[in-house]
Amino acid sequence: MNLSDPISDMITRIRNGQRARKAAVDSPASQLREQVLEALKREGYIRGYTREEISSGIAKLRIELKYHQGEPVIREIDRVSRPGRKVYSRVKDMKRVHGGLGVAILSTSKGVMSDTEARAANLGGEVLCQVF
Repeated sequence: MNLSDPISDMITRIRNGQRARKAAVDSPASQLREQVLEALKREGYIRGYTREEISSGIAKLRIELKYHQGEPVIREIDRVSRPGRKVYSRVKDMKRVHGGLGVAILSTSKGVMSDTEARAANLGGEVLCQVF
């Protein structure tokens, strides 16, 4: 299956899994998806993820969703930069998500990181998604 936007696909799987109160969801594996999941894990929005080999050369990611008192930790997760419209932000122009309560995931020259990590490293980049 050919996906034009694999990050949007993974975000939609997470959103749908939490609406259905699933403990975990699966997504095809890629390095970019793993880096986004690692940033979400560092920020405390997911429990974790594991990479599972299906067959030679084909892998999937099992994403463990996180809940607090029965409610999903992720209230909103939205894709910002899309294949048809890339959104870039310099470090001084970076807006805070929900007044600093949320987090933006960026692809920078030093890898994928949250907006707080990018500010600390004085880096800008492509805004992949926003999580609250």
